[in-house]
Amino acid sequence: MTSADTVRFGLIGCGAWGFQHARAIAKTPGAQLVAIAEPAEQNRATAKEAHPQVQFYDDYRAMLAKERLDAVDIVLPPHLHYEGTQAALKAGCHVLLEKPMCLKLAECDKLIALSREKKLHLAIGHEFRFSSLWGGIKQMVDDGAIGDPRYCLIELWRNPYRQGTGGWRYNIRQVGNWILEEPIHFFDLARWYFGKAGQPVSVVASASHKRDDHPELQDNFSAMVRFPNGGYAVISQTLAGYEHHQMAKLTGTNGALWATWSGAMDRTFHPTFSLKHFDGEKTQEVPITRITGEVYELEDELADLTAAVRSAPLHCATGEDGRWAVAMCLKAQESVTKGRVVKLGLGRETTDGHR
Repeated sequence: MTSADTVRFGLIGCGAWGFQHARAIAKTPGAQLVAIAEPAEQNRATAKEAHPQVQFYDDYRAMLAKERLDAVDIVLPPHLHYEGTQAALKAGCHVLLEKPMCLKLAECDKLIALSREKKLHLAIGHEFRFSSLWGGIKQMVDDGAIGDPRYCLIELWRNPYRQGTGGWRYNIRQVGNWILEEPIHFFDLARWYFGKAGQPVSVVASASHKRDDHPELQDNFSAMVRFPNGGYAVISQTLAGYEHHQMAKLTGTNGALWATWSGAMDRTFHPTFSLKHFDGEKTQEVPITRITGEVYELEDELADLTAAVRSAPLHCATGEDGRWAVAMCLKAQESVTKGRVVKLGLGRETTDGHR
């Protein structure tokens, strides 16, 4: 493609979060939202009001067969990620796939192999990497602001999850487990922040539920991940709270960082946020000049994929990154289920110990 070409996008899935994807594609310079595939009639009607110029389908297979698309944005329930992404890649489209990448590591592997075979980008929706706040932490850590990272706490206090179209998010067969829903982002961040320490060596996790009729829906979750340098990360979430409040604290051999983000909901356009840095002697506020929140990072993610389709480097999380995050969540669930520490091998270890 040449730089003058418009990247033609198809969107698969246009529920509540998919609607935000449609908005973000439509406002991305160099991108055009050409078609939307959404099986739910009410969701299609809502999307048509906002995007009357777009072609609509109730089946993504028909969209892929009929439309000339450069890229496909996939916002399906997790149990459909593999099937939808495989179809898009086989149709010759670059893909942005919402997290979790898949529910099984074997499916992640097949998608990675297919994207390589087709020479197509496979980007995974870990949008926090584009955040001026959470990404700002990464930049400061890499610049040596706290020395060698030794401790990280990432905590989320929030209201319960939305049900999702058809109630998929409360159907464990469709969602896999709730660790794959939001804590997966925090595993990705912890690995990112501890990048120079190497791959983590173990995880231990606990969870509890508030509904005795659905013990598989773990409203409260905490995990500790250990790294080779002696450092560790604690990841903790509750869905039994209110509003949406996320925090990250990091300490290292020479300093500390403390970041907070708060909103009435996760998708608010008007959050409050802050970042403080302690250099061992004094504490100061770090200016965050660009507004942050997942609705904004989603725009950055789509802009990045658009540029990559037009031959720029891709900065989104890759299929390999997405696979690693899924593997960590499955290991954490294994720890919850078995009630013990789970050792992690280096490289591409699966949940059954094979590589």
